[in-house]
Amino acid sequence: MNSSLSPCKAVLQGGLSPAALGELMPMFLWLDRHGVICAAGPTLMKILGPGPVVGTAFETHFHLRRARARRHEQDEAHPGGRKLILMLLSHPEIGLRGTAVEVGPEGAEGMLLNLTFGIHLADAVREFGLTEGDFATSDLAIELLYLREAKAAVMDELRALNGRLEEARRAAERQALTDPLTGLANRRAFDAALQKAVRAQAHGGAPFALVLVDLDHFKQVNDHMGHAAGDQVLNWASAILAQEVRRGDVVARAGGDEFVLLLRGAIDRAGLQTLGRRMIARLEEPCLVDGTPCRISASIGIAFSRDYPEPEVDRMLADADAALYEAKRSGRGRCAIHAAGAVA
Repeated sequence: MNSSLSPCKAVLQGGLSPAALGELMPMFLWLDRHGVICAAGPTLMKILGPGPVVGTAFETHFHLRRARARRHEQDEAHPGGRKLILMLLSHPEIGLRGTAVEVGPEGAEGMLLNLTFGIHLADAVREFGLTEGDFATSDLAIELLYLREAKAAVMDELRALNGRLEEARRAAERQALTDPLTGLANRRAFDAALQKAVRAQAHGGAPFALVLVDLDHFKQVNDHMGHAAGDQVLNWASAILAQEVRRGDVVARAGGDEFVLLLRGAIDRAGLQTLGRRMIARLEEPCLVDGTPCRISASIGIAFSRDYPEPEVDRMLADADAALYEAKRSGRGRCAIHAAGAVA
């Protein structure tokens, strides 16, 4: 310490120098009786630098937020100091805690403060680039910081693992409800959607239409061009059906060349007929497979939930199937709508 910069003595009582004190308490601060900094521990110097520290006033660097006497301060058997809470003026977000004791008889050599970051330890380590060497070997701060960081790392990994597990669960669920060839919903997903629509209408929800689509002449594609060509045609037909419905409707592959559609919301019988004819017309356009045109058609059977006092899944499926059979019996490439007691 340069004695010309400070009125403090070069050593404390008992011959302990500031350098030796810094080994024990890297965050110590020694003030003279006027509040001028006589010496500071190496870690505190690192934090308060790079400008001058020794010889400057305490208030240049710190704001004293609280100073509270220990309970037994006046008791000679408990010669404790004052508890302090400080704020770094250069970094107001970082607080310091510590204890202050008088040095020498009646504080003749000033006051000695031993400071710590407390709850702001992690912030200070990041802000000032502190390492294990900036703390006393007996200080548990770094160990506690390591534990905190280790806990944070473990929690981050657990969150990441939970995220991966949740995504895997969703992927498995999507796979369980998706037709692997076309990417449409499968029969399991459709049955669940149909059950939900029936329950909703029973409680005043919107009406819906149940549509069965069976591809005509598809067997000839498989027989003459092979299953690979048949798969291409199925994907082509799936895309057409998905394009023709609205958002919120459900298109599913029931198996083979059979598809089921759930059309929700406002739609009348005339609109259903128009939709059916449009889908058939698009499906009758040639589908090119390796340059060879494949021609199919479709028969469609529809059951409308408004035709039932209380729609039931099995009843509607049977009636839509009856309408589909009527469309095929009438020459295929047709759309038929089941009505109460008849097929329109």
